[in-house]
Amino acid sequence: MQTTQQLSSQDRIPVVGLGFWKVPNEHAADLVVEAVRAGYRHLDCACDYGNEAEVGAGIRRVLDSRLCRREDLWVTSKLWNTYHARQHGRLALERSLRDLQLEYLDLYLIHFPIAQKFVPFADRYPPGWFHDPHAAHPHMETERVPIRETWEALEELQRSGLVRNIGVCNFGCSLLRDLLSYAAVRPAVLQVEMHPRLTQEKLLRYCQEEGIAVTAFSPFGSVSYVSLNMASDAESLLQLPLIQQIANRHRRTAAQVLLRWGLQRGTVVIPKTSNAARLVENIAVFDFELTAEEMSAISGLNRHQRYNDPGVFCEAAFNTFFPIYE
Repeated sequence: MQTTQQLSSQDRIPVVGLGFWKVPNEHAADLVVEAVRAGYRHLDCACDYGNEAEVGAGIRRVLDSRLCRREDLWVTSKLWNTYHARQHGRLALERSLRDLQLEYLDLYLIHFPIAQKFVPFADRYPPGWFHDPHAAHPHMETERVPIRETWEALEELQRSGLVRNIGVCNFGCSLLRDLLSYAAVRPAVLQVEMHPRLTQEKLLRYCQEEGIAVTAFSPFGSVSYVSLNMASDAESLLQLPLIQQIANRHRRTAAQVLLRWGLQRGTVVIPKTSNAARLVENIAVFDFELTAEEMSAISGLNRHQRYNDPGVFCEAAFNTFFPIYE
């Protein structure tokens, strides 16, 4: 299996990346350096993660020490919800580039199909989900910005050379189909939650037919959500007997089996870890192969279980009911 996947732009994205969601700021720079030494060339970032400046410090150390060249790195960032209006897209991108200490991004994604009211950089950055967290009853405040306006702003950013590829996160088939009806530049990548409890087979097939690469976030399922009280330890895919049995059969870890399943489906995977041993383990997935029967058995674990669902967490955490998938 190749370690990169060709996009519609002909650029090649590394199929195993490192996600920086929930990576503590104080660990992010060192993690970048450790990851590059371990063989990673794909770093998945976002304004909303609040650690791009630290990731940027790590990237600078990597380049200054010549661990790799800039053109060998793939750096993704994401446009936050408060910057969907045409006049705010470039401001948001320039801030991410400054924090990441880069002249261009390899991929820039619309983080959610959710447009919120603009929060000036001087007031709060990253702005988060609340419009005013100090209000008597803080909540999300939306803005009427069509996705077409946001997408056309990203197309302009690509034409300017500040971004090599553009795409979207957390879109379903209907939103993608609508986007494709007017896009002058087709989305290169869709990033969505995808794991054996949420296989999203129709969405994956649709993207493959349309030539849109799919990046699977949360490839281990519930693991990242336990600390947020959005999942329980009992839901762990890593502990399932089926996954353990397949791992033992291949003399691999459960995590490696889950990542390999994602890769063999044709998706890019972006596991997150701050553990040095697991960092090495998660990228060592190119020298074994799951059988067709094992792939089918793992896919059979599907329960349509979505953990990262604004229709649930926005009401629980941000006092606003905001479904996007239904």
